[in-house]
Amino acid sequence: MIKLYWSPRSRSFTTLWLMEESGLPYERVLTDISNGAQKAPDFLKINPMGKVPALTDGEAALGEAAAICAYIADRYPETRLAPGVTDPRRARYLQWLFFSPGFIEPAITQIFTKIEIPTSSAAWGSAAQVFDVLEAALQKGPWILGEEFSAADVVIGSGLNYAVRSFKMVPSRPAFDSYLTRCTARPAFQRAEKIAAG
Repeated sequence: MIKLYWSPRSRSFTTLWLMEESGLPYERVLTDISNGAQKAPDFLKINPMGKVPALTDGEAALGEAAAICAYIADRYPETRLAPGVTDPRRARYLQWLFFSPGFIEPAITQIFTKIEIPTSSAAWGSAAQVFDVLEAALQKGPWILGEEFSAADVVIGSGLNYAVRSFKMVPSRPAFDSYLTRCTARPAFQRAEKIAAG
């Protein structure tokens, strides 16, 4: 049985949404990060960083939201959440799957902390560039790969929803609004929201 270790009001939402999209049976293991449950030795065996989300699936164990999304989409191809390894779209899928942790999250941190980093030194370039590139990609729609929804949309949609709607750290743009409206209208997104709200 797949076990998802999660906590409300955390990056766990991405994996809750992904698991709901997958249609796979899974057990949710509520992890109380307010009392340090994620630092317990048993949890650290799953994710040595002591962070949620984390996931176990038989002998497999991993942390990090995008990695969990990649694992589920690849391990269970019947979910149709990722292009196959020989599909040419696979390259862009992988790029966008890791765009949120590699670019959106650092850009949000830069905006929040107001740290000035030369674009030549920052791996993500600049916050403005990150959101300009994402806007251009989303204008093609309806999903990040075009007509087919994928795990990359879960990761991008979660990060963008957090940045634009939840915390209003990034100004909305028409392409973001349209995309987020499509994401939040998905039944799996709505189920994940209800789970996260308790």
